[in-house]
Amino acid sequence: MIEPANIRTIFMGTPEFALPTLKGLIDYGVDLKAVYTQPDRPSGRGKRLSPPPVKSLAEEHAIAVRQPQRLRATEAVEALRALDPDLIIVIAYGQILPQSILDIPRFGCINVHASLLPQYRGAAPINKAIIEGETETGITTMLMEAGLDTGDMLVKKSTSIGPEETAGELHNRLALLGRETLIETLDRLRAGTLEPEPQDDDRSSYAPMLKKEDGRIDWSRSAREIHNQIRGLDPWPGAYTFLDGTMLKLFRTSPENGPSANPGEIVSSETGGIRVACGDGILRIRELQISGKKRLAASEFLRGRSLSPGARLET
Repeated sequence: MIEPANIRTIFMGTPEFALPTLKGLIDYGVDLKAVYTQPDRPSGRGKRLSPPPVKSLAEEHAIAVRQPQRLRATEAVEALRALDPDLIIVIAYGQILPQSILDIPRFGCINVHASLLPQYRGAAPINKAIIEGETETGITTMLMEAGLDTGDMLVKKSTSIGPEETAGELHNRLALLGRETLIETLDRLRAGTLEPEPQDDDRSSYAPMLKKEDGRIDWSRSAREIHNQIRGLDPWPGAYTFLDGTMLKLFRTSPENGPSANPGEIVSSETGGIRVACGDGILRIRELQISGKKRLAASEFLRGRSLSPGARLET
C-alpha cells in the first residue's frame, strides 16, 4: 500500500465549502506541494482585498499558495508541471482545468462534487437539488476529464435532505461529507481497489450558476414549489417578491392546503405567519426581510406593519 507521504499532491479550492476537505488532506498526511486558489478579491464596504478561505487555512499550515489569474496560461501550466504532482484534488476551485493540466498527475485529477452524479452536474448542485424537491443528495468523487462533471465516478456517499432544510444548512453538512468521501477515495487509491464507474449521460441533469433573478417568486406556481425555491436560494441569492413596490425577501416558509384565492393574495396575517395564496395551496411565511432592513420573524414584522387580507404580493 502506498504511504500518504509518498503521494505528491496539489489541492485546488477556494470557498469555505473546500475547507473541511483541505483540512482532511492535511491530517491524512499526503505530501501537499501547493494549494491553488482564486486571487484575492475586494470585499466589504471598503472593498479591501480579502484572501479566499482556502488561502488562509493553507497559510496557517505553512503550505505554499498559488493564485494564478488564468490557470490555462502557459506559464501557469508549466509552473504546475514543475511541481511534478502524483495527484490533484479539486473542490469548488472556480476555474476549469485545461487538458494540459489534467494530463499531468499519474493518478489523475479527482474532483469532489456536491451531488449524486450524474444528477446535477454544474456550479450549483446543492441549490438545485433543494429547488427540485429532492429528498436525497450526497457527494461524488470522480476522475476529471474535459467535459463538465462527466468523468468516471469513484466513491459516492448519500444523505437525506430535510423538508425545511436550506441550501446553507445542507452546504455545511455536505462540506463535512466531502472530506469523508475523499478520505475513503484516497484509502482505496492507496490499496489499489478504486473501480471507476462511467456516468450514464441519459440520467444526467444540470445545475447552472445562480443569478439574482432566479429568486423572483411566481405566485402562480404551487406552494410546495415556491417553498422549495425559497429554501434552495437561502442564503444567496434569496427569493423575493414585492409589497407595494418594495422588495421583500422570504425565508422560512411552510406549504399548506387552503382555500383558493388569487395567487399572491394575503389570506391571513397572524403571529404564526403570513399566509399567501399560490397557484395551488397556501404558503405560510414565517421569516422575511424588507429591503434595507434586518431579517425578522413574521410576528415581529407584523408589529411594525399591518397586512390586511386581500393585499397582494406581486411577482
